[in-house]
Amino acid sequence: MSDMDETLGNNPGSEHDMLALQIQELKAQILDYKLKNELLEKELLQLRKENGQLKRMPLFVAAVVDVLDNGEVYLRQQGNNQEYVTTVNEKLHRILKPGMKVAVNNTLSIVKTIGNIYDSRVRVMELDEQPDVTFEQVGGLKDEIEEVREAVEYPLTKPEIYERVGVEPPKGILLYGPPGTGKTLIAKAVAHQSHARFIRMSGSELVHKYIGEGAQLVRELFVLARERAPAIVFIDEIDAIGSMRTNDGTSGSAEVQRTLMQLLAEMDGFGNRGNVRIMAATNRIDMLDPALLRPGRFDRIIRVPLPDDGARLEILKIHTAKMTLAGDVDLAGIAELTGKTTGAELQAICREAGMMAVRRDAGAVERDDFLAAIKKVKREVATPDTRMYI
Repeated sequence: MSDMDETLGNNPGSEHDMLALQIQELKAQILDYKLKNELLEKELLQLRKENGQLKRMPLFVAAVVDVLDNGEVYLRQQGNNQEYVTTVNEKLHRILKPGMKVAVNNTLSIVKTIGNIYDSRVRVMELDEQPDVTFEQVGGLKDEIEEVREAVEYPLTKPEIYERVGVEPPKGILLYGPPGTGKTLIAKAVAHQSHARFIRMSGSELVHKYIGEGAQLVRELFVLARERAPAIVFIDEIDAIGSMRTNDGTSGSAEVQRTLMQLLAEMDGFGNRGNVRIMAATNRIDMLDPALLRPGRFDRIIRVPLPDDGARLEILKIHTAKMTLAGDVDLAGIAELTGKTTGAELQAICREAGMMAVRRDAGAVERDDFLAAIKKVKREVATPDTRMYI
């Protein structure tokens, strides 16, 4: 037996004490690690809570001004125009582009990217459903309709023809003429036939109280049109914002002029309009600013006149197609009696004639109903002054 074995054999209690001491030390270490683990778990829970608070709504919206090196991004916060530089991870840095909108938290860190945000007034201008009006429902105006289709519809539906010939189609058209001659009706037919996104607005919708609000709506309108391209922008009653610029010293007039200048820049500025066609309609072309009427903005200015005898007959046939007419009704004779009337007045005459037949509980509309309707409509609606449209 060796000396060590003799020593251990002689001191069994000493070995037991050493093992017990080691066990106590291990238990103390386990307890210490448990305490540290609890502290780390509490710290982790706090960090997760803070992380959730940083990501939770509401978030601020900012626009990317520029994407810098080293993962830095130059942002401008919406509303207060505060500018700052923040850092993002490599994955987000690769997809960010100038002009993109992002959501930032209270620490001004980018949480996520978002699409363009439009004013609710701009979103409702986009027609979800195309109008059911076709060119067959527009009486007369054959030449005017063909010019409109060449400028608006064909470039969107048959672009290869223009490429083959090597000609650039007109960028925009302006329809002008007396009220009720069919300007808006033509625009509805274009929206139906072209299969493009149709964005309609009235000029008065761009006139606002606060400085810069109308110009901002114009910018957002054209951004929306470019995103939805091919698209058609139709501005009805454009004279509300396109009137000739004067210096009367009022803030309201200055704001309208700012909106007009933004519209001029969007129609033919340095920015690329893309595959966006512009249509506009007005009753007062004599009031429009010359800068709006020049080629490059409105390449075609089309006069929509009062219907002649043949056009009035076509319009009467369209509006009486579903009516039950008596044998004594001569639409050609009625067309001769309705000289200097607009398409809207002819529609009103047909409607009034039908209502008179309904009042009598008759089975069909008679000639006398049309004669009475002509007297009623012509008496209520004064003959329009067409001198400004010549």
